[in-house]
Amino acid sequence: MPDFLLPDLGEGLEEAEVIAWRVKPGDRVALDQVIAEVETAKAVVEVPSPYAGVITALHAEPGNTIGVGQPLITIAADDQAAGPREPDEASGSEASGSEASGSEASGSEASGSVLIGYGTTTAPPRSRRGRRRPVAVISPLVRKQAKDAGLDLGTLTGTGPEGVVSRQDVRQAIAELATPQQQSDADERRIPLRGARRAAADKLSRSRREIPEATVWVDVDATGLVEVRRALNAADPARPVSLLALLARFAILGLRRYPELNARIEQDEIIMPGRVNLGFAAQTDHGLLVPVVPDAHRLTTRDLSARLTERTAAARERRLTPADLADGTFTVNNYGVFGVDGSAAIINHPEVAILGMGRVIDRPWVVNGELTVRKVTELTLAFDHRACDGGTAGGFLRYVADCIESPATALGDL
Repeated sequence: MPDFLLPDLGEGLEEAEVIAWRVKPGDRVALDQVIAEVETAKAVVEVPSPYAGVITALHAEPGNTIGVGQPLITIAADDQAAGPREPDEASGSEASGSEASGSEASGSEASGSVLIGYGTTTAPPRSRRGRRRPVAVISPLVRKQAKDAGLDLGTLTGTGPEGVVSRQDVRQAIAELATPQQQSDADERRIPLRGARRAAADKLSRSRREIPEATVWVDVDATGLVEVRRALNAADPARPVSLLALLARFAILGLRRYPELNARIEQDEIIMPGRVNLGFAAQTDHGLLVPVVPDAHRLTTRDLSARLTERTAAARERRLTPADLADGTFTVNNYGVFGVDGSAAIINHPEVAILGMGRVIDRPWVVNGELTVRKVTELTLAFDHRACDGGTAGGFLRYVADCIESPATALGDL
């Protein structure tokens, strides 16, 4: 059979990094069996086999980047398979394909961990007390992190469930091994921009180059918002509503009045879709991502909050597909979780606006001519001046602020 070439994994992506192999030379695979995990500029993707047969060659090591159209694996019919199975150097395991797959499948999903062993050709690792032990309960990303740092995983005691070695365990071990001089030179560490980080860097750079951006902001009395959220969550604790979901709900109402901000610019046209595909900023260990909730305007507030929570978890666990990050029309961002009041956010190209909310804190506020203490936050709106003028942007921001200050007034538009 011919080589299996890396396919286009969506949206014209040109390359992908091999994160982990699910097979090794000599393994027999079925049609559509997952053979590898690769990371594109958008997300981590599982690659299925288009053939049934026996693996005869892997054309990349974990951590290598290959281009679309380049060989990924070679698969032959059973009677064409050559030679005995080689040990899997990435995991050090000589287990059969079914055993390896079973180990990975049984790993802890929450920690991204997989169970692996070591081969008879390799001496088992030693514990901190000098005794060897078959411990290597780690994810491919943890293995790579340890390898890059020159760290022997066999010296670690995992703190995760059933001794799982986590990223934090590796980070702690690296910190303990660092000499004072190494620690003082930590600012010289080089981190390659690739995968999700490179995609974010490219998009943000393009946004700054192409979009004539302006920012407006306003301080808002969020006391009513906090009270409404508390009442909603007390009424149905099983389906809580987040502050981000309430901000998103009011932003969607505002976009109904100011559709120029729910748009994109292509050449000499402003394109305003008839739907709100809501993006939201999600900070993860592997970079900033902007998952998208399609047709957010059709969801109830509780359903919208649940969808935001689900997408955030998927982003942090690297379960998002390229489609989950595409076709956004407007973005919201709760940067208050970082303990800051305001931010001149960068628009998520090719959108034309992004709305952000800072931390909610107690501040002195004048109510009915008297000074009192209220829950106050700051809203900021960055917008593309080609899509609208300051009057439209200010009108939208003021409408959202009014909804936050008096949530009951928004009921007429729901």
